[in-house]
Amino acid sequence: MRISDRYIGKQVLFGTLYAVLVLGLVLVLGNLFKQIQPLLVDQKAPLEMVLRFVISVLPLSLMYTVPWGFLSAVLLVFGRLSAGHEITGFRVAGLSLVRLSVPVFAIGALLSLVSLWLNINVVPRSKASSVQLLYEQASRDPDSLLKPGVVQGNFRSSGSDIQKVLIEGKSGGWVEGFHFYQLPASDKDDRTYVHASRASLAVDEANSQLRVKLEDAYFETHKPDGRIEMAIAGRAEPLLIDLKNPKLRKTRASTMTNAEIRTEVATNPELTPAKKVQLRAEITKRYSFSMACLAFAFIAVPLGLGSRRRDTSGGLIISLLIGTGYFLVSMLAAQFKSDTGAAAMLWAPNAACVLLGLVLFRRARFK
Repeated sequence: MRISDRYIGKQVLFGTLYAVLVLGLVLVLGNLFKQIQPLLVDQKAPLEMVLRFVISVLPLSLMYTVPWGFLSAVLLVFGRLSAGHEITGFRVAGLSLVRLSVPVFAIGALLSLVSLWLNINVVPRSKASSVQLLYEQASRDPDSLLKPGVVQGNFRSSGSDIQKVLIEGKSGGWVEGFHFYQLPASDKDDRTYVHASRASLAVDEANSQLRVKLEDAYFETHKPDGRIEMAIAGRAEPLLIDLKNPKLRKTRASTMTNAEIRTEVATNPELTPAKKVQLRAEITKRYSFSMACLAFAFIAVPLGLGSRRRDTSGGLIISLLIGTGYFLVSMLAAQFKSDTGAAAMLWAPNAACVLLGLVLFRRARFK
């Protein structure tokens, strides 16, 4: 290994680590604390559960910050080397630009392998774990599901009915002013409204249901033919409301491993063609995002040299523009209804970076 390889590789590697840290703080922690606030303050979860939630959410940021940080580091390192005429010194010594870029491509390939491992193994489990933790907190303390004055819709029901719950307050282990709405998906089904002066909550974990005991309850059912049925009860139990247990949501692609996705597509006859495309596109996205570091290596070196006369902030601006464009184009894959279209859109940013990088490399060699 040449001294130049160690010199450039060390700067790129440490620059990437620093950039990942900064991007993580800027882009992730704000959203992270936004999710923690209801868990910690509104739901009064124990500190141990909050820490588990933080640990499960942090790996999700690496899917974006690792390639973005690598791009920023290469742009800044080569911009500084060019501004200090160190690139010129290396080339006078007989080292070509391609040879000088070898450590960049080596680090890019290594980071792509790390990203592949994260995206396939760590990120899906982290997403599933973070959602499961919220469900565990709801099971531990069902009162934490509901916040006075806020309509809660984190429930599921048979078919496509919509269930909403609103409470007016809490007092002594009871919820005050309990309102329940069940809205049908079509006009051919009943529409139900339930009100109780107060109610107690409990979770049936075996059936993933919220069991509600009502006092001074009023029931109102609107029939499709326009009839209204009403009933009053001093006490009524139990009103059963199905919770959204993440373990039952098998088709949420982001929380499934590749093997689980393939099994789901092959064995679930209820999946629509559009849902199958979405599930298979999730696998493609994990591979294409993993190759982002290697693709960025092609474009970052010549662009870094091109910013030699600018302030170092120019490299950060370029990296932000490229990174934003890369991930925005990838998100358009969700609009395609065929596997070919979705795969082409997901791999398009990588192909564009490589092709444009080869053109820029050729021009930079003769400058």
